[in-house]
Amino acid sequence: MGISYSTAKWMAPASFLVDFAAQQYGMLSKPNMKDIHDNNLSFFSPQPFFIAGFFFPQQLFQLAWLYRLYKLDPKKPGERGELDQMVDFVPYYSIGNLCIATWMVFWNSERLDISNIFVTINSLTQLYYVVAKLPPMNTNSTSSILTNIVSKTFAGIGILDLLHNGSAAFAKGQPASTMVKALTGVGFGLGSAASDWIFGGCLVYDLIALAVGQSALDSGWSKTLGAYAVGSAAIVAAKNLARPPYNGPNSGYSKTATDEVQDRV
Repeated sequence: MGISYSTAKWMAPASFLVDFAAQQYGMLSKPNMKDIHDNNLSFFSPQPFFIAGFFFPQQLFQLAWLYRLYKLDPKKPGERGELDQMVDFVPYYSIGNLCIATWMVFWNSERLDISNIFVTINSLTQLYYVVAKLPPMNTNSTSSILTNIVSKTFAGIGILDLLHNGSAAFAKGQPASTMVKALTGVGFGLGSAASDWIFGGCLVYDLIALAVGQSALDSGWSKTLGAYAVGSAAIVAAKNLARPPYNGPNSGYSKTATDEVQDRV
């Protein structure tokens, strides 16, 4: 998905603005996105305000990342290495924003079967980038830190979106089966064991949002999700404390400063 620097510098902010406009439509239209949520409750319906509470700070990180993308100069050798990593993420970032924007249109039209297609594309795209493409974080580089935060939070909340839309579209009003409960525990447990603080924190947040959302629908399932959240947090903490991600040759992050960039940019 290689693109030019000039293309990246208009593509990323354009996709952000499209998504931002779609979010405003989703909140201000009638019925709004919460109305659709309330009309299509299922066993993976989260507390909707947790999603809003996640996206507000996440969008601030996006704005900081976009500013960095715009300001870095590929003609400066020290900055080019950092810009290359950011530009590599731009196609995945843009696909995600456009998918979320399109999802909103179909969600508010209560065509959850079609909206599920776009949420699936977004979630799988972000997970692919994080797992297969994202370089280790360089803690001496603001650009690397921001790219890790934006990409991993996109992927992390994407998991919640996928579970939420899928259950609302195809299992409206249904309780969680024993199989669903077991797979949820196994899936989040394995994901937590493979995660750093950022992505792992998103998984814990997803479970808390689900537990709170289910509290008025199925108290037993809500308590199970709460227990999963505690267990997930313990796994993430144990894994990252035993093998600190910010140092060591085998860590998930890199502390080298080969392509150091002055943070005043």
